[in-house]
Amino acid sequence: MSPVTPPIPQTSLAKKPRNLPLKDMREAITDVWEHRDLLQQLTLRDIKLRYKQAVMGLAWAIFMPVLIVFSGLIIRFAMAQMSGQHLVATAVADIALKGIAWAFFVGTLGFATSSLIGNMNLVTKIYFPREVLPLSSVGAQLFDSALGVCVLAIILPFLGVRLHVSLLWVPVLFALLILFTTAAALALSCANLFFRDVKYIVQVILMFGIFFTPVFFEPAMLGARGAFLAALNPLTGILEGLRLSVIDGQSLLQPLTTVVKGVVVPVWHPWELVYSAVWAIAGLIGAATLFRRVQPLFAEYV
Repeated sequence: MSPVTPPIPQTSLAKKPRNLPLKDMREAITDVWEHRDLLQQLTLRDIKLRYKQAVMGLAWAIFMPVLIVFSGLIIRFAMAQMSGQHLVATAVADIALKGIAWAFFVGTLGFATSSLIGNMNLVTKIYFPREVLPLSSVGAQLFDSALGVCVLAIILPFLGVRLHVSLLWVPVLFALLILFTTAAALALSCANLFFRDVKYIVQVILMFGIFFTPVFFEPAMLGARGAFLAALNPLTGILEGLRLSVIDGQSLLQPLTTVVKGVVVPVWHPWELVYSAVWAIAGLIGAATLFRRVQPLFAEYV
């Protein structure tokens, strides 16, 4: 009579529990901090590659925002002519401010989406937290945007913008923009590794996304329903918050409305800021968790 095989303990059959999202996030931050020198070197490398043997040099940092401003001015001028109004200087400041924020978002995703594929030798040969590759794209684009912000700070006073207390909202809004952009960079770079056509989809979305994001226009111009739909874009709260706090000197804690053709249209509500903050923070936690959990598979798909 053959011996009976003893039953396998239930604990050995149980799958190893996954880390909670916040634990994954904490591990990712710890790993990146321990490899901060590598992140710095990769960021400097990306900056040098952009300007090496470039005809325009550092002028490339403001080329994209300037192009956005001129495109927006043409659209706003046409709208002003059709409505019989004049194009005021604050409209130029409005487009310039939001244009820099949009250029940061677009520029970061343009480079970050292909960051893992473009560094396949590093991904397959040595160990390091792979998050530093898309994060280096964020850092390099921050350098470009910082130059653009410096130029804008010089120009804004000539466009009628004055110092006021509401400028204290600017660091908060830029922090949310960086967090949201970083979340998108992590998620898209990871997705592009497994599905190589993601970068082409991203290019198309970024090309036409400016028409669905209030860079050239204000949501109130679309009416009550259009303003509500525009507010569903997580970037709307950030960009409109920048416009209201910097250009108009408005507090973001108070709701604002306007009247368009006899109809009351919402211009701003504090919940828009909360909505954008939830997308930025939750998106970063989710993207970092996803990136961390599929990271062991990167070498197989590169």
